[in-house]
Amino acid sequence: MDASGIGGTHLAREIATQPGDWLDAAAKAGEHAALLPRPGERVAVVGCGTSFYMAQSYAALREGAGQGLTDAWAASEHRLERGYDRIIALTRSGTTTEVLRVLERYGSLATVITADGATPAVELADAIVMADVDERSVVQTRFATTALALLRASLGEDLTRASRDAQAVLDEGDAGLGPALHADQVTFVGRGWTVGLAEEAALKLRESAQAWSESYPAMEYRHGPISVTTEGRVTWAFGDVPAGLPAQVHATGGHFEHAQGRDPMADLVRVHLLCLARAAAAGLNPDEPRGLTRSVVLDAAQVP
Repeated sequence: MDASGIGGTHLAREIATQPGDWLDAAAKAGEHAALLPRPGERVAVVGCGTSFYMAQSYAALREGAGQGLTDAWAASEHRLERGYDRIIALTRSGTTTEVLRVLERYGSLATVITADGATPAVELADAIVMADVDERSVVQTRFATTALALLRASLGEDLTRASRDAQAVLDEGDAGLGPALHADQVTFVGRGWTVGLAEEAALKLRESAQAWSESYPAMEYRHGPISVTTEGRVTWAFGDVPAGLPAQVHATGGHFEHAQGRDPMADLVRVHLLCLARAAAAGLNPDEPRGLTRSVVLDAAQVP
């Protein structure tokens, strides 16, 4: 991995472990079966920021696999009173205020997936602790993708190709980033389970490099957002691409980026490399994004 001159950052080191992290998590999925949703259960997955986007991806995958109704909620906007058999709460820190509020009320139904076993979240619900993929960078990468790898494996998916594809991305380094490396704007799009990945990709670029990035379901892109696309800008698609969309992007003068045949989660690793490169070019430290901390902890007046 090139890492564009900032290979010594926590973020660079954490990005690089993902191929092995995913396989390790997949191998342990069976050990956690009792704490994860069973086929037919009505399930809600909650989280904030990156964890919410991973929740969206898993929810779409689980429903798509025919395993039962699965909703994803931002922890601050949930509708858990609708009634669920099981709740999955994703929180790297285990201290995020909005997630803790959910667990205080619904902890008896919940499994927490976290990186820290000595936090309030673990005291409120059953927990899967993934300490091996905890992170020192404020910007989440390997914890989030490894949690998703675990959840994908629990649905019966084989993560071997995803891991192999991610390693190939890391081996290629900056050479595989294409026009996005210097684009003045990047829009990420996805379909189905990759809508969450598109949301996460845009968030990563904003956090780490303060870059203008947007995200949409791919079929929604033509309903307005395409108007920002022009020469020097990139539309980056994860997963299935709607017919005709690449040609429409090219007609604007923009570049259409799509890694055909690559596991979309591995293509998210390519965005992680883009974040490192763009942060370096902007003279930013991607471990300490402007205005952000590792966990959002609110006082009582800030919680609705």
